[in-house]
Amino acid sequence: MALFTDTIREQADFGPGDAEWLHLLVGDWQLVADLAFADLALWFPDPSEGYTALAHVRPSTTHTVFHEDIVGERIRGDLRPLVDRAWTTQSIERSHETSFNSEMALRVEAVPFVRNGRTLAVVTSHMDLSSSRMPSRLELTYRQCAYDLLRMGTLGLWPDFASPTGSRRGAPRVGDGLIRLDAEGIVQYASPNGVSAFRRLGGFDSLEGRSLAELTSNLLKDRRLVDETLPLVVTGRMPWRSEIESRGVSLSLRAIPLRDERERFGALVLCRDVSELRRREMELVTKDATIREIHHRVKNNLQTVAALLRMQSRRMKSEEGRQGLEQAMRRVATIALVHETLSQGLAQNVDFDELIDRQFRLSAEVATGNQHVATEREGEFGGLPSDLATPLALVINELVTNAVEHGLEDRSGTVWLIARRGVDDSGEETLQVTVADDGVGMPEQQNRHEGLGLQIVRTLVTSELGGSIHWGPRAGGGTEVTITLRPGHS
Repeated sequence: MALFTDTIREQADFGPGDAEWLHLLVGDWQLVADLAFADLALWFPDPSEGYTALAHVRPSTTHTVFHEDIVGERIRGDLRPLVDRAWTTQSIERSHETSFNSEMALRVEAVPFVRNGRTLAVVTSHMDLSSSRMPSRLELTYRQCAYDLLRMGTLGLWPDFASPTGSRRGAPRVGDGLIRLDAEGIVQYASPNGVSAFRRLGGFDSLEGRSLAELTSNLLKDRRLVDETLPLVVTGRMPWRSEIESRGVSLSLRAIPLRDERERFGALVLCRDVSELRRREMELVTKDATIREIHHRVKNNLQTVAALLRMQSRRMKSEEGRQGLEQAMRRVATIALVHETLSQGLAQNVDFDELIDRQFRLSAEVATGNQHVATEREGEFGGLPSDLATPLALVINELVTNAVEHGLEDRSGTVWLIARRGVDDSGEETLQVTVADDGVGMPEQQNRHEGLGLQIVRTLVTSELGGSIHWGPRAGGGTEVTITLRPGHS
């Protein structure tokens, strides 16, 4: 795809939408390869007056004729005249002679893709003829459908910009089931898998000769839940996707209108039973909702514990005991804040900047006595895995509290929280977190700082965060504590 994009950008003299149209073709031409039972290659002129293969797709309905990737290769001498004729005449050209390689006989067709009167590229179709047998009705119908789509390409009618480009799981493929309609929406042909899919919905044993719209309408039990695009899909009027559900079975449908220069003469409808996929998606949604509810209840329980600790601290006559309970209350409240954030989203990563902004200011305010303490934050934490969020929030809470109570003591000052993302020598992503103050600086003996709070910090940094911690003097006065961790190791 990189070669495709670069070549188009550098060499093509395209008008508005031309490059996007070819991208849409390459994104959807697996459909044609499967219908044609053939390999497809996209050719574009190169500066040497030849052609280069910009893309290649193999069929999933039969074996490939190219076992090696041909993207980036120059066109063969025997194939170039055919491609030249297609480019010039702007019509489908078929090789007059059967071409042979070392293993098989091939039938080759060259199809120019024309938009606004200009040939943009040529697609060659390579089908193996070595297995000589009478083709089945399914094969004949599939090949006719492939021809109709390629013919529409020469008229600039396919691919259609209104076609779905979303990546929702369960998009129907040729092998899942194909139904061909006439201009009135009557089923001309339904593949065995297509018939089976509608039978699981409660349909009839045979679809041919019936109106697909009427059949579908008879299967609907609750019309309030019908996708509004369904009528236009089952009649083949619009190139959209839709779904129908009946008797616990979900069917994904995709319509591709067939047109010529004058009018729409039919449509293809691809169908796929996506019941199991939708059931699993619903299970995931249910599990996500359950996890969010668990986080919400844990947050409520922790807030209750914090309130109980606050009430108990007010009854304490010992100042030391009261401070200990208040510190425990703040730690519980920090954990509750993380669970509150997790209860509001389904992502595995937490937007830590949003979480820590509130917690940083709150930690400094709670630890502040009579002095004025300013807080400043620099850098961005970005998204962090949820299993890192709780210990890191606790570590920052303890370090900020320590900076206010012991670094600034009773003085006014500033506490900084700085986050820096980077890459180490081995190419792994790192996160460096610094908590700094402009207070009295570090004491001469480090062990004077080893209270319960700093013991908690050391334990969380080494065991939960898998990082390292360093205390040092801050340039300009005060203390700074730096934590280095690797978010990818969580």
